[in-house]
Amino acid sequence: MSPVAAWHVAIQALHKNMGRSLLTTLGIIIGVAAVITMVALTQSAKATIEAQMMSLGGSVLMVSSTPKARSGVSVRDTAGSADGLTIKDAAAIRKLQIVTQVSPLANTRQRVIRGNRNWFTTIVGASADFATINDWLPEHGTFFTPDDVTSAENVCVIGTTVAHQLFGYQHAIGATLRIGPGTFRVIGVLSSKGQTLGGKDQDDLIVMPYTTLQKRLLGTPRLDNIAVAVRTQQDLPLAVDYIAQLLRERHQIRPGQPDPFSMKTQLDLTQKIVSIVGIMTVLLGSIASISLIVGGIGIMNIMLVSVTERIKEIGIRMAVGAKARDILLQFLIESVILSLGGGVLGIVVGVGIATLASVFAKWPLHISWGAIVLAFTFSAIVGIFFGLYPARKAARLDPIEALRYE
Repeated sequence: MSPVAAWHVAIQALHKNMGRSLLTTLGIIIGVAAVITMVALTQSAKATIEAQMMSLGGSVLMVSSTPKARSGVSVRDTAGSADGLTIKDAAAIRKLQIVTQVSPLANTRQRVIRGNRNWFTTIVGASADFATINDWLPEHGTFFTPDDVTSAENVCVIGTTVAHQLFGYQHAIGATLRIGPGTFRVIGVLSSKGQTLGGKDQDDLIVMPYTTLQKRLLGTPRLDNIAVAVRTQQDLPLAVDYIAQLLRERHQIRPGQPDPFSMKTQLDLTQKIVSIVGIMTVLLGSIASISLIVGGIGIMNIMLVSVTERIKEIGIRMAVGAKARDILLQFLIESVILSLGGGVLGIVVGVGIATLASVFAKWPLHISWGAIVLAFTFSAIVGIFFGLYPARKAARLDPIEALRYE
């Protein structure tokens, strides 16, 4: 029997039991659809996370004082400097050609009073570059200017959470707040950024000139961080090297001595998250692929039933000249058709579910063609593997015993 004739006979046999054939492929459909959906959703989540992280400052790095340097505890031997970050450090970093913007940062937490309302929040001291470095402009009012920083003006910009807690639905621009011993005029309300991935409310803060915070509230010239923006994300590794070398020279840190500063970028955090998502993709894809194994077992069971039901048919075919390999090929093709048919339907279902999920979750749609090819190939292998035993059993039947079978 030619392969074409074997395919024709196999299709006819499956068509006679269409309902059973469709139910048999259900396991393969679910398995392939699960693999494609899981991989697509994890890839979409990965793209969404990357976009969110880059929106927080894709080309920004944060230089931070170490806890010991910040507290004034010595982190050096007799040749090193124990000073934390200073305004002069920020000025030196600003002179690097690779750097576009710099904002010294200092922060504290204090109670803010407005009339009969009060709220405990984070106070951030920054330069006028803070808004553009973080792509965080006021929704109402304006941000403070470099002149405000130079003259240490008592002005501030508040987050939406602080605005809601202290002003409710009243207009905040031009109002005054009492923080510590001083009063500060509100000149702007920042646009809302919502919560971070860790659940922290980014809008629960007040931003003022760092000179004002140092003189009016802290009474010290210390800095906690220096935010540095570079031209592109690709410049970050080089900028990290340049800044580290510059600060080591300024603080007289010898080789082998601990640095009184550390540097982090959004790129570092993004890479860690992407790595975790990659592991989850493999894990979820592996779990979903178990459905393919279950579907293969279902195909084997149905094919064994089919062999039992068609013993007499097999005997007649052998009696009229069909060889064992012809019977083997016929039943193997039936198994492969069931598996590949389930694979095609599973691809359609998986892509459909992933598309609907991306629409409802408002995620970008990422269909992995690699996952589609892998799932389809695996379904074909499952059909061959689990169809081989029933096919061999049919091919080994004794034609005389088969003709006598009732």
